[in-house]
Amino acid sequence: MSRLRVGCVGTGFIAGRHLAALASFPDVEVVAVADPADGRAREAADRYGARAYEDGLDLLAHEELDAVWLCVPPFAHGALEEAAIARRLPFFVEKPLATDLDTATAIAARVRETGLLTAVGYHWRHLDVVQQAADALAGRTVQLAVGHWLDGTPAAPWWARRDRSGGQVVEQTTHLFDLARVLVGEVEAVSAVEVTVPRARLPDADVPTASTTTLRFSSGALGTISSTCALAWRHRVGLHLVAEDVVVELLERGLGDHELRVRTPAGEQVLPSDQDPVAREDQEFLDVLRGVGSAVRVSYDEALRTHALAEAADRSARCGTPVRLAGAG
Repeated sequence: MSRLRVGCVGTGFIAGRHLAALASFPDVEVVAVADPADGRAREAADRYGARAYEDGLDLLAHEELDAVWLCVPPFAHGALEEAAIARRLPFFVEKPLATDLDTATAIAARVRETGLLTAVGYHWRHLDVVQQAADALAGRTVQLAVGHWLDGTPAAPWWARRDRSGGQVVEQTTHLFDLARVLVGEVEAVSAVEVTVPRARLPDADVPTASTTTLRFSSGALGTISSTCALAWRHRVGLHLVAEDVVVELLERGLGDHELRVRTPAGEQVLPSDQDPVAREDQEFLDVLRGVGSAVRVSYDEALRTHALAEAADRSARCGTPVRLAGAG
């Protein structure tokens, strides 16, 4: 079996998870990595026997690849995807799709035109506990969804700047918006509020330190999703769903540490999961690329729906007015 030649733009935390997974697959060869940060591309290249670039566009221009992983900060999206599309190069891209909606919408249109294979890193969808949550809710109508992302501020220098990361709702809590779409359905309207408290330890930060979004789903269900980055630790990340006589809770403590709790009048069932969802989403993309898989779970178009929802929540908080989602009934 010939080995697939892949490259990765970005060598940060999540890129490192993808690179480790890709390097573990016997049918994959990591041939090139790129990162503008001093020495990071060379360090990753040495680890995986790849070529190092400082510029991702340079990598895309010179390497013959079967696919590329784009694991870059939110502000860096746009030109990289356009370059991959121009070369008809299948790409996996990490969320969020951009800091704004227009950039992602334009890329989605180009992907649609070309029929290019894409996948996006909403990794929760690849967990067994998410399917088990759906099974526990089967035949029931979810009435309430309550989500929390109560965490610290990531150390990446770009994260605390809203024009670079998009803010916590767009960059992090988007995972909970995506999970809500999977388990409850589409959202027709959101209303959000936010607060930004200055912090002496982060004098240049301008991302909101706390926010709350209310959601009205097309099914009639209601929801709230709250976020904060004001802590010095990860306190709680999860989504709680309430239907008649059942509460379903999905919790994440880390990328390989998830838990499902199902509470009914008969008692509580706790189902832990130590699956690596990053490796699972990478394998799914590679399977489809090789022609042995039917479809990816999160194509660019599908991810755009979640990105539009997170962006609507962010826009509502900025403007102080409710936002109706495009296409809502």
